[in-house]
Amino acid sequence: MIYVFHLLDDPRLGDVRIAVRPAHKDYLAAMADRIAFAGPLLGEDGRTMVGSLLAIDFGSLEQARAWLADEPFTRAGLYAHVHVHAFENLWPQKAGFPPAPAQ
Repeated sequence: MIYVFHLLDDPRLGDVRIAVRPAHKDYLAAMADRIAFAGPLLGEDGRTMVGSLLAIDFGSLEQARAWLADEPFTRAGLYAHVHVHAFENLWPQKAGFPPAPAQ
């Protein structure tokens, strides 16, 4: 089942996001084959990172929450608000995704 993580940063911890981002990206890379989509949420300026939106396949909500507990941004205390929900994708993606590489 896909679980969606809606994660909003503590706005006082922008420096933490920058410092921990390489470890966060490495942690996500280890799950690459299970990620439906992932990326930063952006502020009104379209550039400032204010959180994360992740959709990842897990066997259960408990597994999703355990993975999140060890995630570097979580361990660093970056997130002020955390929501995890099961998600059923019923619509084929058409927009917002890079084109598939030529084969």
